[in-house]
Amino acid sequence: MRLSLRFILPLIFVLGLIAYLVMPLVDSLTLQWFRRDLDIRSQLISNTIQDSLTDLIKTNSKAKIISLFDHAIQDERLYALGFCDLNHHLKFKTQTFPVELECPKGAENSNGINHLTPGSLHVASFAVVSEGTTLGHLILLHDMSFIERRSADTKRYIWYLFLILGIVVSFLTVVIAQLSWRGWISGMRSLLKGEGLLRPTPSTTSRELIPLEKDLRGLIQNLENDRRSRDESQINWTPQTLKKILHEDLSGDEVLIVSNREPYIHTRRNQKIEIQVPASGVVTALEPIMRACSGTWIAHGGGSADREVVDKNDRIQVPPGNPSYSIRRVWLSKEEEQGYYYGFANEGIWPLCHIAHTRPTFRTADWKQYVAVNEKFAEAVFKEVKTDDPVILIQDYHFALLPRLIRKRIPAATIVSFWHIPWPNPEAFGICPWREEILDGLFGSSILGFHTRFHCNNFIDTVDRFLEARIDRETSTISYGGQLTAVEHYPISIEWPPRWLAEQKSIQDCRDEIRKQNQISPTAFVGVGVDRLDYTKGILERFLAIEMFLEKHPEWIGKFNFIQIAAPTRSSIERYQQFESEVRALTRKINSRFGKNGYEPICLKIEHHEPDQVYEYYRGADFCAVTSLHDGMNLVAKEFVASRDDERGVLILSQFTGAARELPEALLVNPYNIDQCADALERALTMSHKEQRDRMRSMRGLVQEFNIYRWAGRMLMDAARMRQRNRLLGRKDNLISLKGLRSR
Repeated sequence: MRLSLRFILPLIFVLGLIAYLVMPLVDSLTLQWFRRDLDIRSQLISNTIQDSLTDLIKTNSKAKIISLFDHAIQDERLYALGFCDLNHHLKFKTQTFPVELECPKGAENSNGINHLTPGSLHVASFAVVSEGTTLGHLILLHDMSFIERRSADTKRYIWYLFLILGIVVSFLTVVIAQLSWRGWISGMRSLLKGEGLLRPTPSTTSRELIPLEKDLRGLIQNLENDRRSRDESQINWTPQTLKKILHEDLSGDEVLIVSNREPYIHTRRNQKIEIQVPASGVVTALEPIMRACSGTWIAHGGGSADREVVDKNDRIQVPPGNPSYSIRRVWLSKEEEQGYYYGFANEGIWPLCHIAHTRPTFRTADWKQYVAVNEKFAEAVFKEVKTDDPVILIQDYHFALLPRLIRKRIPAATIVSFWHIPWPNPEAFGICPWREEILDGLFGSSILGFHTRFHCNNFIDTVDRFLEARIDRETSTISYGGQLTAVEHYPISIEWPPRWLAEQKSIQDCRDEIRKQNQISPTAFVGVGVDRLDYTKGILERFLAIEMFLEKHPEWIGKFNFIQIAAPTRSSIERYQQFESEVRALTRKINSRFGKNGYEPICLKIEHHEPDQVYEYYRGADFCAVTSLHDGMNLVAKEFVASRDDERGVLILSQFTGAARELPEALLVNPYNIDQCADALERALTMSHKEQRDRMRSMRGLVQEFNIYRWAGRMLMDAARMRQRNRLLGRKDNLISLKGLRSR
């Protein structure tokens, strides 16, 4: 025991001395770390609000500047914001800005950081520059009082650490002192050889690694929380924002998109090659993303001149005139296209997933072509990838088998599959003869996305019904075949502002032009519908509502016209041919009934329209009707809202669209309730300008904030978190818990 005390007392003294010397160093390092963190946060906030602030300063919009500042200081650490002009006068500030501080000396330089003592404020200033001209300086004040609290906690924990360490070492010293010298040497040799504690038995491995696992999971959780807070703090989501996220979170990782439809189609007309942008919501949503991040878009080359413009590797750089990414075209035979696309995808899966009362048709021959085409696209992906862990974004129901096929060839890939149409309930999906194969194919995905939480729940219920899988409904993850897949909802949107608005005429000119083109009275009220000619879009129900409206309100006959733009689609399918005949017949009936002296209430335009033409109709109409019987999102609603920079116009929106969950200010209708829809038409035509402005302003704010770049950014940030988590854990098979993946 005396020998033990000779060891213990000096040990306690040495540990106490070390703790005493370490405290100032820890204090200093803590202060430096937090100061650096505040420097970075200040720079990020300044960069984020720079563009918005510049525009508001130019227009001297004091109220909007103060509103912008107040929104920014909701961050619990950001204490105050101010703006100093070039004369060092504090021109704009939040109410929390200290009166005695005024414009600090840090604002005299182009950019500067001024640290005050802990417990007070951290001051940072950044020059606000527009087109090379300095407008003034943005002053940011962070509350540093939290540093003292954390420093005190750190000191206390260090004392506890050394105290516990002293007790543990003392105990070990007492035990070791009782051992013989020979036994002690033998024990040390065992440890050095890796025996004992350094080589745990299989029965103890898991228990001993639990603390390490918890620490690692905590580290990952903190990392995800930091990224999530940055996502929520973004004020303006732009292509530049998306590029920055891709650069920071994916570190230049390879990004590929796979879809059936290509963003640019080359067709030959009159001995000339023309470029066409297809009328597709998927293309509308994804093309801006690919322009923002660059990469490769793999798609079916179906244009009549597509083969003429590609290089020897079947690639072409786009967009025309300003190439920023490449299209890799995959060629399909007529038999493959007929079976895979027109057959299984659009006569089988499409009606299966949409509640539009069209019976799905499943043929074994179509299924075989569907499998073969999915394998062909998997081969194309394999040839295009340049790394062993690319990020691959797979789009829509055409490629349900593709995730699994890619996973087999590229195990480390991060695969994000997005299902752009609704997912049916288990009873409806159970009709499909190859339901298990489809579900298995989708489970090759790291992340499986839908537009709404409702569709996610339908998918999870379907898996629960038909597969042996472990489902965690709280975290929305499914373990199947030794791999976890996160099932998330990402409401899709459009780019903001739409690039098609850049060359648009004024609202009045658009109103005059569409009335002139369609031989409509200049004073007539005009509604517009923009859809593919598809039975799920509710076009027949829309026309029946117009008929009912004119029955109820005959005073509008001759004063109201409705223009229906219907892009031809899948015209080789019998159901679509039949539907077109029904639409034409109903149009003739209504026009014959209410038309007179050259007036026809419905103008049906079954032809392709370029996006700039569609936006002209949006801007020139008094209202837009989106009455889908069942839809994943329907971006027409958001496009109409984005086009109305005059904050006028009315949106009539089906409650069965995903957009209805985000745009409650629209006139929401049940398209099957013809009387309700007719009343909505009357309300849209008589709504006051003030009410229109209030509704449109709210919807425009949401579409602006939750734009396509935010949609893509959330998915890609989730993918980046998954990749980094797997790297931290040393595994890339997604066999870890995905709790905390969601960025909402």
